[in-house]
Amino acid sequence: MVSTALASSLARRNIHYGWVVVAATFLTMLVTAGAMGAPGVLIKPLQDEFGWETSQISSALAVRLILFGLMGPFSAAFMNYFGVRKVIVFAMALIGSGFVGSLFMTQLWQLLLLWGVVVGFGTGLTAMVLAATVSARWFTKHRGLVVGMLSASSATGQLVFLPLMAELTERYGWRATVFLVCGMIMFAALIVLAFMRDRPSDLDLPAFGEEHITPPPPAQSGLLAMLATPITVLKEISRTSTFWILFATFFICGLSTNGLIQTHFVTLCGDFGIMPVAAASVLAVMGIFDFFGTIGSGWLSDRFDNRWLLFWYYGLRGLSLLFLPFSDFSFYGLSIFAVFYGLDWIATVPPTVKIAADRFGREKAGIVFGWVFAGHQLGAATAAYGAGWSRTELQSYLPAFFIAGAFCLLASILAITLKKSGLHQPAAAGAH
Repeated sequence: MVSTALASSLARRNIHYGWVVVAATFLTMLVTAGAMGAPGVLIKPLQDEFGWETSQISSALAVRLILFGLMGPFSAAFMNYFGVRKVIVFAMALIGSGFVGSLFMTQLWQLLLLWGVVVGFGTGLTAMVLAATVSARWFTKHRGLVVGMLSASSATGQLVFLPLMAELTERYGWRATVFLVCGMIMFAALIVLAFMRDRPSDLDLPAFGEEHITPPPPAQSGLLAMLATPITVLKEISRTSTFWILFATFFICGLSTNGLIQTHFVTLCGDFGIMPVAAASVLAVMGIFDFFGTIGSGWLSDRFDNRWLLFWYYGLRGLSLLFLPFSDFSFYGLSIFAVFYGLDWIATVPPTVKIAADRFGREKAGIVFGWVFAGHQLGAATAAYGAGWSRTELQSYLPAFFIAGAFCLLASILAITLKKSGLHQPAAAGAH
């Protein structure tokens, strides 16, 4: 077996096989992020070919986003029951079939089924919960850094693939972009099949940073028990203040990122006379700084109290959102905003995952973070609607940005109310 031989070879060089798993996971999340963003490039071509309205196409994308969030806790349960590798390959097959099927669609309901339900279900299986599950199982030492690297892949996926997809669509039509997505998915699935393993114990290895091999937990009794696991875990963790604080802060995280900036920033800039291409370039700058900020956050979360990291991340994000309306939307003002906001766009993920894993245990970490991530998507949906309402009813986006900034300051205070016990426990000695 390729992975067994490679693990032995790496062990002789004092390199842990967990880093191979990280590379395979990074590629998976990179490709699925590209697939997640692809429909945004294809809206106009679909309008031109089929005559569909933007609102009709957006309904399919909305279904995809809802499933993307709600699948989180259940995807973690699937990984615990079927194994990470099988779930990833199944997810890739779903995403690929959704895109392949769209090559032959002629009706709007087919778009809703393929890009909404099928692609939404597939991408939801490989969302941030995958990063939480892999990092918790394979790493004790450097766990935060690993989460940072994997979280950053979502920004990288859009940065790497979206410009290429836009160019392909303009030159050869939207079906060329679909073929590109399918090719990327097939390549990533082959890498996962060859190199991904579910747990370190599959290769007779301890987790990175530990001395002893941790045996896998007892198998669950059946499929129904597995499907009930996320609900059971939710009932258990809902009795703790830690979960509700993480849920509330991540609700605010989604409210102040995906739902607000990612959805409305380009239109906001248009209200101040900035063309869409220029506004999109500001988003690209945010993405670049987000990549480095998230990896840096992972590195910091291994070394400092994660409560205080969240305090600073949410506090600085809140200040940057409160600053934006006073930036005059000039080149320099937007540049300052892009740098500071971009640095902590997803920086909150590593310390949040690390707190969840430290407090609730490595086996439950994925499901716990799945429920926390559901809060993130609810916050995103709230801001997406609320900011749109503000612009329609109040003739301005700015009240929504002030409110989001104030909520971020509230999140920073909530973060430091977490009890310190059980958090930031030092990693076990030893590296493999």
